[in-house]
Amino acid sequence: MSEHLIAGTTELLDGAERAFAGAPGAEALAEARRRLHEPLRVAIAGKVKAGKSTLLNALVGERLAPTDTGECTKIVTWYRDGHTYQVILHPRDGSAPVQVRFEREDGAVEVDLGGRDPVSVDHLDITWPSSNLRKITLIDTPGVDTLSEGVAEKAYEFLDPKDTETPADAVLYLMKHIHASDMRLLEAFHDEAVSQPNPVNAIAVLSRADEIGGGRVDSMASARKIAARLARDSRLRRLVQVVIPVAGLLAESAETLTEREFKLLTELATMSRSELETYLLSADRFIQGTPGMPLTSLEREELLGRLGIYGIRQSLALVRSKTVHSSVELSRELVSRSGLTDLQTILTTLFVDRAAVLKCRSALLAVERLCEQNPDHPGAAGLRLQIEQIMAMAHPFNELATLAAIRTGRIKAREQDLLDLERTLGANGTTPWQRLGLKQDTPADQIRTAAYESIARWQRLAENPLSPHELSQAARIGIRSLEELAVSLG
Repeated sequence: MSEHLIAGTTELLDGAERAFAGAPGAEALAEARRRLHEPLRVAIAGKVKAGKSTLLNALVGERLAPTDTGECTKIVTWYRDGHTYQVILHPRDGSAPVQVRFEREDGAVEVDLGGRDPVSVDHLDITWPSSNLRKITLIDTPGVDTLSEGVAEKAYEFLDPKDTETPADAVLYLMKHIHASDMRLLEAFHDEAVSQPNPVNAIAVLSRADEIGGGRVDSMASARKIAARLARDSRLRRLVQVVIPVAGLLAESAETLTEREFKLLTELATMSRSELETYLLSADRFIQGTPGMPLTSLEREELLGRLGIYGIRQSLALVRSKTVHSSVELSRELVSRSGLTDLQTILTTLFVDRAAVLKCRSALLAVERLCEQNPDHPGAAGLRLQIEQIMAMAHPFNELATLAAIRTGRIKAREQDLLDLERTLGANGTTPWQRLGLKQDTPADQIRTAAYESIARWQRLAENPLSPHELSQAARIGIRSLEELAVSLG
């Protein structure tokens, strides 16, 4: 299906380039073609100090974005996989991009703007060899509530640009609770049109989740309950697919944990649990300690800066119980407990597995926008018809449109029916077992049986004369998804 979709979209772009050759705005088609064959573009957005750069580093598995106490991300910064290490600066005035100098300080990439005001820079393009960037290009955006003049608007302009489509295929939005500025930015990324981003293109991340419980060992359990409550909020539900809690600092540090840090933690674990717990009540107490306490104050400050109170507590518990015996084992455990593994799974099932669909929609939007800008052009009507045909024939588009309709409240039904229909349409992942709500190791014959049972269920609902028209149509989309699933199982 993905190959046919990309082929059809490429044919559409071919026709649009012939039809609009030399027309104003036609250069956007070349960008749409490049984008179609590039990795999926995922933007990371949120307020200042929400932990955007920290989460980006965790996803890359390497500390690239600076994460100090200031407003680090004043410029939209793209991180792409490549064969060479380089930074390209794109001026805001549209002049030619220039390669600029950079250096790494404590692992982070520090870019020399050459005396330029950050407001005068449209974006930075950082190329960095990374296996984690081969399928996803990550885009770090400025904080939406920064006090720096001209910087706050960049996040809004990036996700909701004027006279063009957003450069991002999907967005990770970091938040602590539902705030007006959070809703405003998510609404900027959301649009009712089928070819625009919609709720299935957005994931909310409950950032710095370990701080919610004050760094206690059960902090992430508390954060998961809050995330579940936020996910049920009707305002947020229509704008995001899911809410995932992540302890960003722990995730970043766990991915880059050193053997030296593991040894420091092992030495700290020799102190009695009851005595050490009194020092873990606050950051100041832990750093100040006592003269007889293991490690120097500088070493304790280093661990605190890397892992936070929650990460230190988790590490000590794992070391004391002999669950881990090396930095590699501890790293693996901390990554899982930080929530990063859950986020990576969601990214794969909701974004990466749908990459072709999301990128094709972006290309269709570019053609659609060009037709709107040139309504009297003789080729516009034919291209619009071709867009409609691609959308009608490509079932994944219908799935995404139906998911958006459910999330925005346009389809009414019992809550459980809607949840089951969302899952059938791939809201929890696109594999057969995920669509059917089964376990991953379920045998193929049982998956096939469950698929036919589910088809029968949705057929009854679709054919029920009391079912609203919108619900019947949505059920038929679900039936089509299940029929394709059954065929794929043989």
